Amino acid sequence: MSIELTSSTRSFDGLQQQYRHHSTVLNCTMHFSVFLPRGADSKEGGQYPVLYWLSGLTCTDANFSQKAGAQRVAAELGIVLVIPDTSPRGEGVADDPSYDLGQGAGFYVNATQDPWKQHYRMYDYIVDELPTLIEEHFPVNQRRAISGHSMGGHGALVIGLRNPERYTSISAFSPICNPIACPWGEKAFAAYLGADTTLWEEYDASVLVGRAINHRPILVSQGDEDEFLEQQLRPGALQMAAEACGYPLRFEQHGGYDHSYFFIASFIEEHLRFHGDFLLRQDH
Repeated sequence: MSIELTSSTRSFDGLQQQYRHHSTVLNCTMHFSVFLPRGADSKEGGQYPVLYWLSGLTCTDANFSQKAGAQRVAAELGIVLVIPDTSPRGEGVADDPSYDLGQGAGFYVNATQDPWKQHYRMYDYIVDELPTLIEEHFPVNQRRAISGHSMGGHGALVIGLRNPERYTSISAFSPICNPIACPWGEKAFAAYLGADTTLWEEYDASVLVGRAINHRPILVSQGDEDEFLEQQLRPGALQMAAEACGYPLRFEQHGGYDHSYFFIASFIEEHLRFHGDFLLRQDH
């Protein structure tokens, strides 16, 4: 699989880059961003672990790269950051006028319904196609962690819980924790997955945590001034489910913080060091 470099900027002695490629899974051209710490811009630079970051509704691969301020700590720790786009895009890709469905709102599921199923297979893209591409073209190893924000926090939790063998650790900022019981999730799942709600449960972290056999450490950060907290995010459902089954969930509530990237920038160092504890273990 070939990739094309579209931009490259020096940052903390590493490189912040953007690439594009044709996705077979999504049947369209996709962009992703990557931060390479010093030494990782060469195939001979060593083998680096990777943190995959999944962004939220209306975002692209650029939001996290430009607003979170993650490069400094990633450079210090020697972790590659991979930031995909949030959905398939382009002419011929199904879309919707609303911000919470269609392009920019892939929800990290494999759509089963027309017209979405021809392109909207973000779950397979994140789990399989993109890591294969990254591991082919960059000096990384198979130590992976996953994180995200809002819709991307939902994606990180679901993908991490369903694929514990692929990730050392999972984290999320302000995630949609119980999408089968919130307006955003109900709308997207009905469109992408149809009326069978048993299929919806395969993409709900509050359900999956109770089914998990192999546990990976999870860190969730939530601001208590988040305007979407009660109606859309529902972190209490995830906390209750984790408590009921003894899942190792670390939930941190932060007073006065909202849903914005100011919140992410305030605590991204904590999340990167959390993942670093597992990604950089010599006995892994």
